[in-house]
Amino acid sequence: MALKLDLQKRLAAEILKCGVHRIKFDVERLEEIMEAITREDVKRLIKDGAIYKEQKKGISRARVERRKKHGPGSRKGGKYSRVSRKELWMIKVRAQRKKLKQLRDRKLITGTTYRKIYRMVKAGAFKSAAAMMEYLEQNKLIRRPLI
Repeated sequence: MALKLDLQKRLAAEILKCGVHRIKFDVERLEEIMEAITREDVKRLIKDGAIYKEQKKGISRARVERRKKHGPGSRKGGKYSRVSRKELWMIKVRAQRKKLKQLRDRKLITGTTYRKIYRMVKAGAFKSAAAMMEYLEQNKLIRRPLI
């Protein structure tokens, strides 16, 4: 005897907001499900657990992520097509200015030194914040706190 439960499946799919293929019935309560012909009947059966929605199957991307290459051989485009010269400059200068502000706020450099080095940063005198720190230490412009 083939059971016709298409109506119940369709109603349950609409109520649970999923496709009909994800709707599953409790096999021991099929007679009860067959008798359900209104939306209210189907809602009640969903609440009781006789009709339920099957969990979606996911596809793991772990292998794909492991396979991806980021080395120089897989890079397309020139050096500055990936990160523009301007963006590199902005990253570099912002890091130097941030470091400079920290030094001034912690009173490790004077206001005049801050302004002088700030102008040097703008002129592109240092290639990194570390290079700027090296310059400050070499020229004894940084005050080390007494410990």
